[in-house]
Amino acid sequence: MSTDFLALCEQRIGSRYVLRGDDMAGYLTDWRRRFTGHARAVLRPGSTEDVAVLVQLCVAHRVPIVPQGGNTGLVLGSVPDQSGTAVVMSLSRMNHIRAVDSVNNTLTAEAGCTLHQVQQAADAQDRLFPLSLASEGSCSIGGNLATNAGGTAVLRYGNTRELTLGLEVVTAQGEVWHGLRSLRKDNTGYDLRDLFIGSEGTLGIITAAVLKLFAQPAARTTALFALESVSDALTLFALARERCDSNLTGFELMSDFCLQLVERHVPSALLPFTQRSPQYVLMELSTAESEAYAIAQLESVAEQAIDQGIARDVVVATSMAQSKALWHLREHISDAQAAEGKNIKHDIALPISAIHSFISDTDAELQRVFPGCRMVTFGHLGDGNLHYNVSAPLGQNDDEFLASQLEINLIVHDRVHRYGGSISAEHGLGALKREEILRYKSGTEMAMMAAIKRALDPLNLMNPGKVL
Repeated sequence: MSTDFLALCEQRIGSRYVLRGDDMAGYLTDWRRRFTGHARAVLRPGSTEDVAVLVQLCVAHRVPIVPQGGNTGLVLGSVPDQSGTAVVMSLSRMNHIRAVDSVNNTLTAEAGCTLHQVQQAADAQDRLFPLSLASEGSCSIGGNLATNAGGTAVLRYGNTRELTLGLEVVTAQGEVWHGLRSLRKDNTGYDLRDLFIGSEGTLGIITAAVLKLFAQPAARTTALFALESVSDALTLFALARERCDSNLTGFELMSDFCLQLVERHVPSALLPFTQRSPQYVLMELSTAESEAYAIAQLESVAEQAIDQGIARDVVVATSMAQSKALWHLREHISDAQAAEGKNIKHDIALPISAIHSFISDTDAELQRVFPGCRMVTFGHLGDGNLHYNVSAPLGQNDDEFLASQLEINLIVHDRVHRYGGSISAEHGLGALKREEILRYKSGTEMAMMAAIKRALDPLNLMNPGKVL
C-alpha cells in the first residue's frame, strides 16, 4: 500500500518532489538538532491544488501528515515522530507573493514565503509588514501563522493573528477553504481564520494568507538603558508608555549575563557602557514625525529615567548604524547561548505586573535546587513574553544537566501558572509540551479543544501527536 500511495503522489507532483531516503534528512531533524524523526517520504507540492490532492490521497490511504514550513520551530511541532508512518508536507515550493494592494494595505502571500520575503515585498511598495523574528530569513509565513508568532513588535502591531485578515486552507478532508478575504470587518459567523492560526497544523494546512500592511514610519529611534533591577524595567516601561504612547514599538529586557554571552561569542558585539549593570532594556520608538522628533522624545524619556533614578545610564542611537549595533546585542542572544552550550528553554507569558516577582521567586528556587545554574533571561517585556532559559553551572556536563530538564520545567512552569501566566507565549506546544499542558489547562478547556480536533480532523491525520 505504501508503494502504491507514493506512486500516486509522484504521478501528481512528479517524482523529483517526492523525497525518500537520505534526501529527507534536512526535513526530519528539528531546528535545535536534538530530535530526528522518520517518515515515509517528504512531499513538496507546488500549488494549493497539489496540496488538496495529496491530502485526499493521504485520507484514502490513512497516512498521517506533518505540515512543514521553514522547520525553525522549537517545540518539535514541524517534524515527524519516530514511527515512520507519516509524510512530511513541505510547503517550501509555494513561495509566491500573489498580490500587494497598497490602497487596501494588504499583501497576499503563499505559505512557503519566508518572513523576510514578505517584508521585502511590502518594503518595495513603501509599506511595512511589522512581524520581526531572529529567524526571519528562514522561517516561513505559513509557520508563523501556524504558531501565531510574536516577535519584537507585538507591543505596537500585535502578533501574527492580529496581522492577518484572511486565509486559504486545505482541510483535513482535502477540500479548499477559500477564505482569502481582505476585509477588516466581516461578522458573518464563526471566525475560522482565528481557529486555524495557532493550531500548529493540527486542523488543516494553511496555504496562503492576506496580511495587513502599514505605513512605513518616518523615523525609528533606539536606546539602550542600563538598570539595577527588573522592577526598574517595569517602572521604565510605565514611563515610556505614558510619554510615548503608540510610538513605543519595542521594549526588550536583557540580563547582564545575556550580554556577557553575546560579547563572548559574537566578536562584533560591544556593550556601549563603561560599567556593567544587572539588567538592560532596549527601547525602540517609531513615528510618523521627523527623526529629530523621535530622538527628542526618546531623549526626554531617558532624561526623566536618569533624574528619577530609574536608569543608571542610557545610550540613544543617533544613526541607523548605531541602532543596528544596539539591536545586534539583542538579536544574537540565542546564538550566543547555543555557542555556550546546551540549555533548557522556556517560552512563557506573564501579566506584566507579575514579571519581577516571578523572576525573583523562580531564580531563587532554581538556585536552591540546582546551585550554580545560570539564568539567561530576556524577551519582550512590553507584552509579557519572557524567554526564561537555564544553562548548566560552569564545569557541569551539558547532557548531565539536560537530564534534569523535567524537574526544571516543573519548577518554572508551576510558578508561571501560580502567577497567572502561560507556558507557551509564541513557540506553541508541539510534541514537547503536549503532555505538560494537561497540568495547567482545565479539563473543560482540553475537552473543548479535543472536540474541535475531532470535528475538523476525525481521522487524526493532521500533525498527530502535536498539541493534543
